[in-house]
Amino acid sequence: MSENIAPFHYEDLAKMDPGEVCHRALCRYDQTEKCYELDVWGDVYRVFPHAGAVRCLSENEHPVDSYFPIFVVHYLLSIGETEIAYQWISEKDIPGGATFFRGPHAVPTERVTNRFQNDIEAFSRRCADLSGAPIDMGDAAFCFDITARIPVVMLYWQGDEDFGPEARILFDRSISQYLALDVIYAMVVEMCARVSKSIGP
Repeated sequence: MSENIAPFHYEDLAKMDPGEVCHRALCRYDQTEKCYELDVWGDVYRVFPHAGAVRCLSENEHPVDSYFPIFVVHYLLSIGETEIAYQWISEKDIPGGATFFRGPHAVPTERVTNRFQNDIEAFSRRCADLSGAPIDMGDAAFCFDITARIPVVMLYWQGDEDFGPEARILFDRSISQYLALDVIYAMVVEMCARVSKSIGP
């Protein structure tokens, strides 16, 4: 799960005071296992700085993208004691985002629209299953607490005869204070993968 993370990131995390990291990131540190335990979107992740590894303890069958551990490790490295503003911005409003989130780094919301098309009820059920809280935006919208300090919104609009369905992801304005653009990208790829996953018969 951690082959995409440069070793020096683990080394930097290993040098940090676990008490300080836990205070910032609202996580736990296992002194016996020498690892951090972090709640991420309903799953528990263990990060082993000295071993250079990330493990997910959950038995949930989420399609964990290979980039997602990048988000988990960098969250521990850089998140601050931010106050969530609940002021929503798009990826293009994040400093540098208009240039970064295009081409190979475009937010892959087409995975969500390809999955649900105009079925707003199915989209809403899936988001509720993923612990999303409904909010009054678009034709349907849900807020997810990816971690205790990172809320993210996914919006959905039905299509018509002129335009197809559209999904967008919005971020709290505070996110750019702590997370680099590639780390945010790792998170949104996982979001789109989980929401678009087919479940049930």
